[in-house]
Amino acid sequence: MSIETEALLQEAKESIEAAQNYRSELQQRLHGLSQARKQVRGSSSQTREALRRHFQELQAMLTRLLADRLSALLQEVDDIEQDSVRPLDDCQKLIEQGVSTADELLREGEAAIRCGIGEKEDKLGSFTKKALQIQLDSLPEVPVLVDVPCLSAQLDDSLLQAVRDRIGRHGSVASHPPVQIEELVERPGSVLVRWCKVDDDFTVQDYRLQFRRSPSSQYEDAYIGKDTEFLVLHLDPHTDHLFRVCARGEGRTEWSPWSIPQMGYTTLAPHEWCPGSDGYILSSRRNIAMRSDSTPARAGVLYSNSATYFCGQTLTFKITAAGQVDRRDSVGVCVECQSRAESLQRDKAVCVSTNGAVFVNGKEMTNQLPAISTGSTVTFDMEVVNLFPVSNSISDGGNFKLRVTIGSGSREVVFDWLLDQGVDCLFFGCSFAHPGWKVLVF
Repeated sequence: MSIETEALLQEAKESIEAAQNYRSELQQRLHGLSQARKQVRGSSSQTREALRRHFQELQAMLTRLLADRLSALLQEVDDIEQDSVRPLDDCQKLIEQGVSTADELLREGEAAIRCGIGEKEDKLGSFTKKALQIQLDSLPEVPVLVDVPCLSAQLDDSLLQAVRDRIGRHGSVASHPPVQIEELVERPGSVLVRWCKVDDDFTVQDYRLQFRRSPSSQYEDAYIGKDTEFLVLHLDPHTDHLFRVCARGEGRTEWSPWSIPQMGYTTLAPHEWCPGSDGYILSSRRNIAMRSDSTPARAGVLYSNSATYFCGQTLTFKITAAGQVDRRDSVGVCVECQSRAESLQRDKAVCVSTNGAVFVNGKEMTNQLPAISTGSTVTFDMEVVNLFPVSNSISDGGNFKLRVTIGSGSREVVFDWLLDQGVDCLFFGCSFAHPGWKVLVF
């Protein structure tokens, strides 16, 4: 085969490979378009159903409220009518009785006048006496019309306009939610969720984060507040979870539409304290340790169950309860567990004391952090700086360098930690001389 033929063959192979890659890219884009169309169609159907259901419920509620109000007003008319007509009926009976008596008296008077002369005197005397007894000058009082109720319906025409205006502004259709999930970062036994506002015209008062453990379960509230990130704890490793976020506008009570759900998971086992350590009581998930008073003497260091802290992660200690401070107290990380150690203020460890002092390989640094108390949060961040020897002798300082950042409150301490050997992962630990201390690790 000639060189020209080989070149053409090679060019043909490259063109075929490029065409395959091009086709694969186009197929992926077709799949993306299919997903986008599915999202538009699906969300449109869900929105239509939500609108119909809401307005049907609203219509039924308004109809019921209007019917109840009409019934109450009609009952009020009936009550006023009955109370007003009753005395009029009594007055009418009294007048009709008087008319009947007057008719009878008239008949007797006319009969007395027409009677004969012999009995006229007796008849007229009896008639006159009876007329005096009836008191023909006494008439019942009839109320004037201004004193009688004249019912009317007082209807505020502005209500209809107000309802029309309110209904005209009720509800809206949003093509995009005002907030979206920006990033999902796996952490040991947890996922750090970050979100951002994508609608510049939307003024946020609070955010609301929810997650769902499985497709068959319901969403659970994880966070409500003003922050734009939150660490969702107590998640099972290698299990997909769905996350979504929404926001509440300033001065509003209703929540915005949810963001597009994002799937996230963690492959990292959760941080746990080692069970069975004297002087410490652990929570059911072993992520909270409390220094008990069962051993008044020093209980030593409580270590992690295994070396689960890796460089590039953030290790957080949150103090949920505080006891008496001791200069040997410590929270931090170490290369190995030393069962007889009383504190992490030793070789191959970095830690912070409850008074804020920072120790590296047992030596106190000049820089100091705020004292630790209830509510304090201490974070450790590490990254590998050098994997190769930095000196000709181990005694000169070691041949493995980690850049350590320890934060507490609003302050940070940054330094290089030199070790005599490389490490892939580290243990964490704590030590408290007195009972009452309670620390959560994540």
